[in-house]
Amino acid sequence: MVNDHGLHVPSGHFNYDGLEGKFDYAAELGLEYMICPMLPEKGWLELDTYKKAAEQFNKWANKPASAECTSVHNHNYEFHRFTDKAGKTTTGYDVLMSNTDANLVWAEMDCYWMTQAGQDPLKMFNRLGKRIRMLHLQRSPGRFPAIAGTQRRRQTLHTCGTGTIDWKKIVAVAEKNDIRHMFVEQDSGGIPLENIATSLRTSKLSFSALN
Repeated sequence: MVNDHGLHVPSGHFNYDGLEGKFDYAAELGLEYMICPMLPEKGWLELDTYKKAAEQFNKWANKPASAECTSVHNHNYEFHRFTDKAGKTTTGYDVLMSNTDANLVWAEMDCYWMTQAGQDPLKMFNRLGKRIRMLHLQRSPGRFPAIAGTQRRRQTLHTCGTGTIDWKKIVAVAEKNDIRHMFVEQDSGGIPLENIATSLRTSKLSFSALN
């Protein structure tokens, strides 16, 4: 179906459990990136979950048959803060990114969930740079307190390009960092084609920037 419509599938999301069994399917689709969208929920509040996941991502990325494997498509639970006995704090996302091979395991940054967790996408670019290969230009949050450590979703949602996220600055920084793909996403509310038109118009994105 993809071929019949002259399309290309640059990436795909695959569950953490069972991802390794999808390498052949990813190759059949011609994917550039295999992305794990989230870790199993039962381990979100356990630091060992992120340590073990980082080790697993490194193994997957080193498999000759695999497409490049992105470590995480972030939500907000990865930013739950852990404190050790010495009082040092870290987050699950810190553990994932610092314990995976920076030359093999990439990141797909979801700007909505990054903001929802109280993080700044622009600062994350300063930190990870070209390691961020893809962006989700998802709906913008309204003005409300951030929630880190849960998957709870706020209902005050806006079409991409409106709301409180400065998409123009994010896209400009993304292009300087050689971003590979940017995906406009609106997974609830409104009329899809109208949402796309609003996203392109109000965030001043060009079609060339989304290739």
